Amino acid sequence: MKRQEYRCRHRLRVRWSEVDRQGIVFNAHYLTYIDVGVSHYWRQLGLPYSLAMPQLGGEPVMRKATLEYAAPAQLDDELEVALRCERLGRTSWTMRAALFRGERALATAELVYVWVNLAAHAAQPIPAALRELFERFEAGGDVLRVETGSWSRLQALAAPLRRAVFVEEQGIPEQEEWDEADAEALHAVAVNALGQAVGAGRLLRTDEPGVGKIGRMAVHRALRGSGIGARVLEALVQAARERGDHTLRLSAQRTAVGFYARHGWRPVGEPHEEVGIPHQWMERRLTDA
Repeated sequence: MKRQEYRCRHRLRVRWSEVDRQGIVFNAHYLTYIDVGVSHYWRQLGLPYSLAMPQLGGEPVMRKATLEYAAPAQLDDELEVALRCERLGRTSWTMRAALFRGERALATAELVYVWVNLAAHAAQPIPAALRELFERFEAGGDVLRVETGSWSRLQALAAPLRRAVFVEEQGIPEQEEWDEADAEALHAVAVNALGQAVGAGRLLRTDEPGVGKIGRMAVHRALRGSGIGARVLEALVQAARERGDHTLRLSAQRTAVGFYARHGWRPVGEPHEEVGIPHQWMERRLTDA
């Protein structure tokens, strides 16, 4: 069994509260680790659980979990939880999980889930869209698409996501979120397999020739850290490059400076505040990329 056999892998670290008197991870915590991995699997599919399940008309319910231990995990071990879907039945599917320290598997598990209509308390066939998504992901396919276009074409997708992130989550006043620039901007929206917007951003022109501005970058809170923001950002960067821009600027929330730095952006100027939130101007030279 090798780590590379699993497309979905998630890192975690053993905490003090998870170690028993023997100095090793208490056996019940292994299932908790694997459950954390299962949540990451849904993120890898591009599905925010609370948004996707109502549209799919059901939820997965665990029928069986079998664990086999090979070696103990200890305090401060860096572990990797790996999962894959091994079998798809009519109403159920089987997942194989493994817990790795380096290349060594410390434990393996078999998980059987049933697709259930919770209102009727009855199993039902796995939705075709979910079945196809499992198969596509395990075959190495892309689970998202990024659409670019005008506000008139993409508003219905982008607006609810931006409202959820900026207005509801961050407390920005509604009137501060919407402006006339939306109508002039090129928008990018990441769309999952269910047609739900999970990431968005926009590209504007500035008064300086060849200089563009990116803004309104938003990712569904359940999917942050899964690469969606990078997909949206690079779609906008590519659009700017194609129209001839040589420089891009953006005003990043201070908590997101590291994200942009990892994608070739550098801080410029002094920190400032926008709508009550600390920001930092950042820049990327496209001619150097």
